[in-house]
Amino acid sequence: MKIRYTDALVIGGGLAGLRVALAARERGHQAVVLSLVPAKRSHSAAAQGGMQASLGNSVMGQGDNEDVHFLDTVKGSDWGCDQTVARMFTHVAPKAVRQSASWGVPWSRIKHGPREAVINAEHTTLHEPLEAHGLIQARDFGGTAKWRTCYTSDGTGHSLLYALDNQAIGAGIEVHERVEALRLVHDGQRCHGAIVRDLITGELVAYLARTTTLATGGWGRLWSVSTNALICEGTGAALALDAGVALGNPEAVQFHPTAIVPVGILTTEGCRGDGGLLRDVDGHRFMPDYEPEKKELASRDVVSRRMTEHMRKGKGVPSPYGDHLWLDITILGREHIEKNLREVKEICEHFLGIDPAEEWIPVRPTQHYSMGGVRTNADGESDGLKGLFAVGEVACWDLHGFNRLGGNSLAETVVAGMIVGEKVADACGQYPMGDPALGREAGAAVEQEITELLDRSSGSDPIALRARMETLMMDKVGIFRNETELAQAVSALQALVTESEQLCVRTKKRHANPELVDALRVRKMLRIALCIATAARARTESRGAHAREDYPERNDRDWLKRTLVRWPEGKAGPQLDYEALDVMAMELPPGFRGYGKDLTITHPDSAARQAQIDAWDRAHPYATATERQRALMPFDLPAGLEGPNRRLGDNDTDSGAL
Repeated sequence: MKIRYTDALVIGGGLAGLRVALAARERGHQAVVLSLVPAKRSHSAAAQGGMQASLGNSVMGQGDNEDVHFLDTVKGSDWGCDQTVARMFTHVAPKAVRQSASWGVPWSRIKHGPREAVINAEHTTLHEPLEAHGLIQARDFGGTAKWRTCYTSDGTGHSLLYALDNQAIGAGIEVHERVEALRLVHDGQRCHGAIVRDLITGELVAYLARTTTLATGGWGRLWSVSTNALICEGTGAALALDAGVALGNPEAVQFHPTAIVPVGILTTEGCRGDGGLLRDVDGHRFMPDYEPEKKELASRDVVSRRMTEHMRKGKGVPSPYGDHLWLDITILGREHIEKNLREVKEICEHFLGIDPAEEWIPVRPTQHYSMGGVRTNADGESDGLKGLFAVGEVACWDLHGFNRLGGNSLAETVVAGMIVGEKVADACGQYPMGDPALGREAGAAVEQEITELLDRSSGSDPIALRARMETLMMDKVGIFRNETELAQAVSALQALVTESEQLCVRTKKRHANPELVDALRVRKMLRIALCIATAARARTESRGAHAREDYPERNDRDWLKRTLVRWPEGKAGPQLDYEALDVMAMELPPGFRGYGKDLTITHPDSAARQAQIDAWDRAHPYATATERQRALMPFDLPAGLEGPNRRLGDNDTDSGAL
């Protein structure tokens, strides 16, 4: 077997993977990136609306800072996130945006003077100050107190991905395309690399490394309709699961409110952030009836549930593809749409045959994002194998808890890539090179699996199994969940996992064989699907995007904890464990999120922690925000990322360079 060596092996060529590779390369380490597709075609390119960072440049962002962004993120997570990680993230996000600007990202910029905006269905004139002219602009997004979502029209992910890929090329980072990692090389204690198959030639290669980073994105394609690219199948997370590493919170799955019907392609939250409205079969704007304060700009999980509830009341628009609702952006005007929502316009023209400046867009909630993933610590290193890191959507770094705010995922890819990338570089200087004997052993196991698949003359069709899985996930593990349907999903998925042990492919060639690719992937996908359904059934509460109709309360008393799912070798199914969230270490103790009725069952430590915080505030009436934060919940960042952020109007020495 051919063996390749590198210091930092990165599996995944999107924003998160490229940023980790850049961090390692900047520290003098060799980095190799593996990608299923050409890097510039990674799913990161599909991110439309923007990237959250508290720059505070625009008139509607004035007063924004890390504290406000942190508060929004924790509330958005329904108190399920790691608050230390949220602090690290909100602190570094402004640095990430400004660095990307220096790398050529053409951020939309502020033009001083009056400009037209639509706020709460009303045309409004905003006045941008002269001192903000030329600074990075921001738009409104759901669940945020300030306008902080930086954007490049509605092609933000595209712009960022091209800029970072060009940086990787300039840095001499090797990107090996059209290859797929099939197995991690490990000794039970440390990861040594991965066994990788060339999708064209079929050749197996052992990539051995000092560190291995998973950056493979989410698992949206476990559902029959998803906004995710076809390559987002969860197989990267399955590599870690198969190696004994835990998945964190796999039941935390977000459904985006505004995917077009029937294909499920995303229309950005920027449509509603810029003033678009949701309407029902009667043309009625219904969101103020449910959420009179935030309306269309409530958190995504809330809007998706309200839309589903409204359709259940008979207010959906009938269609051959099921009921839907309308997204109305005609109120924004053609000039705004063609400048700031041009991708949305092209999607509507090509896939719906409509002009969104003149006609309403048919939308309904669709699977969109995985908050859970490979469980890591704050450094991005896995809980099970040293030298194995995970970053971006594949990871449960746990920035998002049980619901992600729009714009925080695109920011996470770059910010986590910066933070975790420095930790990867540190580890490259500490861990030895991967062991070739282990590589050959793992390669032989993959070769045997492929041979058995090709030699079997009868068995189950992998494509049919996958279709059954997708339908089960869509019908039984969706926006609203209950014991009956989750039990049915678990039972049926377990049967599919068993059936997948006897797959048969009709095409027997080893090279360029899509049927073989499907067979190798569907086993991994089924295991991930069963982990999700099992964890969802066990969590008898509603938190963020995990909505149990039979358990509507957010139960902090019993469920303020992170799910950990492992699948030990030789076991027929996943095993659940839990990691408690320490309320007494939180900067922001659990409280009411602000949507609908407060159905929280409180944690016994919440009041005690709040009393501690109140006592500290009384004892330190003149403390700065930074002093307060460091006293209540300190965090550490890599050198070069810890400095303060300066904003428009800052005059004190508590701020860094603008």
